[in-house]
Amino acid sequence: MLHTIKNIGVLTSGGDSPGMNAAIRSVVRACAYHDIKCYGIYRGYEGMIDGDFVEMDARSVKDIINKGGTILKSARSKEFRTKEGRVKAHEQLTKAGIDALVVIGGDGSFTGAMVFNQEFGFPVMGIPGTIDNDIFGTTYTLGYDTALNTVVGAIDKIRDTASSHNRLFFIEVMGRDVGHIALNVGIAGGAEEILIPEEDLGLDRLTESLRRSKKSGKSSSIVVVAEGDKIGKSVFELKDYVDQNMEGYDVRVSVLGHMQRGGSPSCFDRVLASRMGVKAVESLLTGKSNFMVGIKNDVMDLTPFDQAVKGKSKINMELLRVSDIMST
Repeated sequence: MLHTIKNIGVLTSGGDSPGMNAAIRSVVRACAYHDIKCYGIYRGYEGMIDGDFVEMDARSVKDIINKGGTILKSARSKEFRTKEGRVKAHEQLTKAGIDALVVIGGDGSFTGAMVFNQEFGFPVMGIPGTIDNDIFGTTYTLGYDTALNTVVGAIDKIRDTASSHNRLFFIEVMGRDVGHIALNVGIAGGAEEILIPEEDLGLDRLTESLRRSKKSGKSSSIVVVAEGDKIGKSVFELKDYVDQNMEGYDVRVSVLGHMQRGGSPSCFDRVLASRMGVKAVESLLTGKSNFMVGIKNDVMDLTPFDQAVKGKSKINMELLRVSDIMST
């Protein structure tokens, strides 16, 4: 039975990720399908406080499924972290007649949505949009697959240079708290070593691995480093250590940075975003609230916000073993 929701607001918050526009499009068109008005909220929670809303229909979101970033923009809001800020946001939503929210973002965005729901009883659903794939309750987050393909393409290009000049490259990828990106692209890019936050491998193992590679006849090497890796304070410190302790290596560093967040979303992310948007809207219409939409075993599922925020996504231990075998 459909719940008495007539107007749904959609916003993007936190860091952008490929697939956010596809998710916005899905929410808007799912609302149109169910004859519900949809309002885009610009600049995340900041725009919610300011009442920066625009009514959107199916034509408002044409030609955006292939675009990276977010047409609704994103911003971090200090004011929304205060009770006064959230009261303002609620007043603006009430004034506009918006009676439910779809929040596309990461764990910080979901924490804000969860608190907002608890304080005002306001129906909220979340869609996980972050390239780090670090949210509990879903096998994949929006943007993760696209980021993997972007990074693998970059590694392939860097390897051409590494091979041509007999160089060792440390390539830093995003992943402050988890090493999903580093582990997967390291295997796919044929890296000689992969350094991730979950596994403190230590400098001794790194140098031993590089010596083993050199002894086996490898004239160039790629080491993929997650930005949250615990071995050194930075990837540049790792370079300095190798320069000082190993002869025969011409060491270079490449920090891929925010290029990993950009670009046209992959087919997988476009389909995932479309499925998640429909699931979020239809869940609200059946009275569900305070959940994150996720995918598990190719089935759409709901995870309570508190579990999504507090839970920890785990690294695939089989992939760790595979990476060890492949670097032999």
